Amino acid sequence: MLSHPVLSLLPAVGGKFGGTKKVGNLTAKKVNAATEGVLFDGEGLYLRVKNGGSQKSWVLRTTFQRRRIDVGLGSARLFSLAEAREEARRLRKEARLGTDPRRARRCDQLTFRQAAHRVHKKIGETLSNDKARAQWFTTIETYALPILGRLPIKDVTRADVLRVLEPIWTTKHVTAKRLSQRLARIFDWAKGAGHYHDENPLTGIKASLPTVKRKAKHHAAMPWQNVPAFFGELGTREGVSARCLELIILTGVRSGEARGARWEEFDMEEGVWTIPAERMKARETHRVPLTEEAKAVVEQLRGLHGDVVFPNRQGRVASDMVFKALLKRMKCEGFTVHGFRSSFRDWAGESAHADRVVAEKVLAHAVGDDTERAYARSDLFDRRRELLEIWSQYVTGKSGDVIKLARR
Repeated sequence: MLSHPVLSLLPAVGGKFGGTKKVGNLTAKKVNAATEGVLFDGEGLYLRVKNGGSQKSWVLRTTFQRRRIDVGLGSARLFSLAEAREEARRLRKEARLGTDPRRARRCDQLTFRQAAHRVHKKIGETLSNDKARAQWFTTIETYALPILGRLPIKDVTRADVLRVLEPIWTTKHVTAKRLSQRLARIFDWAKGAGHYHDENPLTGIKASLPTVKRKAKHHAAMPWQNVPAFFGELGTREGVSARCLELIILTGVRSGEARGARWEEFDMEEGVWTIPAERMKARETHRVPLTEEAKAVVEQLRGLHGDVVFPNRQGRVASDMVFKALLKRMKCEGFTVHGFRSSFRDWAGESAHADRVVAEKVLAHAVGDDTERAYARSDLFDRRRELLEIWSQYVTGKSGDVIKLARR
């Protein structure tokens, strides 16, 4: 079977081949020396030669449903005589079994690149933003397409996939894992669509790759004891980014969830901020209890923009770089914005002695295995509100002592 990716279905050749020279079975030497006309190899395989020999292509003439058809097999510069004969035999067999060889060729010609684009288009509809959609394909484009792009996806083997993953499996392990997941989705789609007939080559592929032992990297977090002092100083700062960071600290949400907040998501009367599933990491709607302190922060932005709560100067959702600039102006370092989620979690366990499940639900973390989550369907909203009320009182300095924030 031809293995090169650039096979294309040529227009059917109507009528008879003009100038056909029946020279018997061709040889590689005769193929190379041909300068014009159509040369017959046998069993319906022809070599079409044009422009003084600069264009040479293989054509199969066969019969399907009692009608003569011509099927283009590709350029002779790309496919040898032996490969053309093998493909011609396969397509004649398809015709005898009742399959249109032209349709079989179209199916077989789908390249990995084409399959990757189709899958990317389909899953792009489920990703939350343009950045996520671009990132999904970037790893494919950077690491997979140079090796697999031109191959017919039906011919890609596990060995080919290993050629993609091995060079980065230990040096860029996180990227390699994400890439392997995306490759698996492409082959799952190809198999379901009838373009790939073997087992998904990503199944069990880790056994063929080096074992990588990596320590989990945690976002640097401010000690929870220092959060009230930091929050107090944050309150003296003007600007949208300062208010957004206040809401992040008070609610425990992720940076992107706060930056992308829209007015339609807030019910101030009920004190509920409902973040839609498409903006959540777990793709599940998340209800955030709003304390009086959190509502006060949000209300300060009222009227600034009709849609986005924390807009940038262009009226769009701000990037996470605004927090880097804010912390630089405050001359604060050694922690990240995401780390405030850890600050809350440490406080909940060490100071508030909160129930673990309630604290994890505040952070929108999945708790327990699949079976446990199937039965624990409550989002514990009232208990989360109670815990965030205590946290807000602590953060704003309304309860307990505030430790002075030390600077370097």
